Amino acid sequence: MPELEVMIGGRSFSVSCQPGEEHFLRSAAAMLDAEATPLTAQMGRLSETKLLLMAGLMLADKTAAFEDEIRTLKARVAELEAKPALTRDVAVIPPQVVEALSELAARAEALAAKAEERA
Repeated sequence: MPELEVMIGGRSFSVSCQPGEEHFLRSAAAMLDAEATPLTAQMGRLSETKLLLMAGLMLADKTAAFEDEIRTLKARVAELEAKPALTRDVAVIPPQVVEALSELAARAEALAAKAEERA
């Protein structure tokens, strides 16, 4: 079983983990250290127990906020999925308009050709 040294709040801890889980342990320790380091800077020297308790509570508070946000977002997604899909009306151009535009384009090209001949 691998044993790692991790730093939390400026203190070294030896922690064991399952093989292949070293990355997860380092990541979790870094998260805990990110909460513990400012605590030691603000409050000075704390006992290991109090430091880890306070850092753990701060992480738990962040986790609870994320869980609340996820619940809110899931409810919003469910609400949006329950609404009927929006449809857009597509304008249909009558064939007469297409024909008239084609005729105008042909006339414009003919006039342009005549103008080039005279120039």
